[in-house]
Amino acid sequence: MLNTAIIGAGPYGLSIAAHFRHRGIPFRIFGRPMDTWRNHMPKGMMLKSDGFASNLYDPESEYTLSHFCAERGIKYADTGIPVHLDTFNAYGLAFQSRMVPELEEKVVVGVDRAAQGFSLRLEDGETVSAQHVVLAVGITHFEHIPSCLRNLPPEFLSHSARHSEVATWRGRNVVVVGGGASGLDMAGLLHEAGADVQLVARHKELKFHSAPTGKPRSLWQEIRHPKSGLGPGMRSRFFADAPWAFRYLPESLRLEIVRKALGPSGGWFIRDKVTGRVPLHLGCSPESAEIENGKVRLHLRTQDGSKRDLLTEHIIAATGYQVDLERLKFLSGEIRSTLKAVDGAPVLSSTFESSVPGLYFSGIASANTFGPVMRFAFGAGFAARRITAAMARTLSQSPAPVRVPRVATSAK
Repeated sequence: MLNTAIIGAGPYGLSIAAHFRHRGIPFRIFGRPMDTWRNHMPKGMMLKSDGFASNLYDPESEYTLSHFCAERGIKYADTGIPVHLDTFNAYGLAFQSRMVPELEEKVVVGVDRAAQGFSLRLEDGETVSAQHVVLAVGITHFEHIPSCLRNLPPEFLSHSARHSEVATWRGRNVVVVGGGASGLDMAGLLHEAGADVQLVARHKELKFHSAPTGKPRSLWQEIRHPKSGLGPGMRSRFFADAPWAFRYLPESLRLEIVRKALGPSGGWFIRDKVTGRVPLHLGCSPESAEIENGKVRLHLRTQDGSKRDLLTEHIIAATGYQVDLERLKFLSGEIRSTLKAVDGAPVLSSTFESSVPGLYFSGIASANTFGPVMRFAFGAGFAARRITAAMARTLSQSPAPVRVPRVATSAK
């Protein structure tokens, strides 16, 4: 029987697999490499995270984004130079090739309980038995669309995660709902692609990260607003560097922080693509929508209680992601009904293990336990170390583990 199956091949799945290889933990990993980033993010966007916070994680930091960019001759800085989506995707694929060459690009279509662990069904019909399963499935299972818009058919409504190609919207009228990074990126890139785009956001003012000044920070600035993988500030530093401590906060406080911390904001570089270019409807929330003569009439309510209507060909909901275990249909009904959950997310131990023994969750599904950092690639390092340490302890109690050989670290 296999020791561990990893489901998902984004920053979390690949980082966990790289740590497993290093420790000689037998595993198989299934998924399409960097799928969320390659197929569910708009081409042309740039990451909001700084370069130093956009790594995938191997145990000895042999292959960081900085190493990759130096190797390929790509301009890079830990801070101040935005990371292009194309660069991040290429880096992720190169990391997979070097650190996780055994990745199997297969989709897991079913996970059931078995006598000594779990039984996995793959899309090609293969069945795999594993003592442990680590879920690193990312965000695309958890697309959130406001209930007031869900009556619209898909030809008139879609989530932002469904659009990696913005050029197809040239000449079309579209409304983007959402004032966070996804909405701002989508609206700015649609405008550049020649779409007639408008942006609706519930806040009266859009927020953007501060642009780098190019000047060194004073000691006092470093103390008051320390740098972190989630941005400057004491709170962000705590969220980024101490997810183990976040877990000990009262549950109600943890849930509130995850809901509110690091709220909607765009990267500093997107401001000029949106402000003064895209018509904005700020302080407005969708109330309802219906089809009218082949278009969508979107009804908005402003913060002062007045109403406003927009007529458009299509609405793109850039309204984020909401963890709901019921959306993971590849997990058997028995597993989903057994999992202990709060607000739709699994309750996890200090090692990311759920209430179903041997089943682990990482990434956004673990945010209610370990904090906002789990919504970002930066959290993959902590998750990989914790889960690997737990798996190594269980392996030490089993006879004669087989070490997985390392491969050469030269690029393909």
